[in-house]
Amino acid sequence: MREMLRLFVVVTLFGAISGGILAGVRAGTQERIEYQQIKFVKGPAILQIMKGCTNDPLTTRFKIKDGKEERAFFVGVFDGKPNTVAFEATGKGYGGEIPIIIAVNMDNDQIVGVGVTTHRETPGVGARVQTDPKFTSQFKGQSIKEPFKVKGDGGKIDAISGATVSSRGVTGAVVSSGEIYNRLKSNIVEKMKSIKS
Repeated sequence: MREMLRLFVVVTLFGAISGGILAGVRAGTQERIEYQQIKFVKGPAILQIMKGCTNDPLTTRFKIKDGKEERAFFVGVFDGKPNTVAFEATGKGYGGEIPIIIAVNMDNDQIVGVGVTTHRETPGVGARVQTDPKFTSQFKGQSIKEPFKVKGDGGKIDAISGATVSSRGVTGAVVSSGEIYNRLKSNIVEKMKSIKS
């Protein structure tokens, strides 16, 4: 019985020490892992739609609590002023969720650009929502408060031929981003005050 108790104590101590070490390693590398994900997954879209900004929007960022979620916002400095913010939203496509990055000019609430980060849409068809700049450029210059729809649903966005569901997914993500923006705008404005140009 004494041997069993000793074995139990040793195993428990080993488990506690191992768990502590793993938790420490995770905490120590979490920020680095997050930056790598930003740089290689979201970064290309952010840098493309924030082209012309004088700062690095991947490092000039902040987070805001939105219900149970924490959202990341990437700041772009244009004309010497931090006036553009990019963030992520998702829509439902043919193959699943379609995450987008959308950039908005805080001075006039206009969309600066939209970029699809990842997707599981059909290659060569629905995948064109990410690769066809004519599709995403339709949102540029429009108000983020606009109720976007594809033309087939009574809106003014031209869907990609043969990829209506994927086009609806991106359009839905833009609508969702408008809801996020409206809900958090005052918090975003407050955080932007601390950004140096």
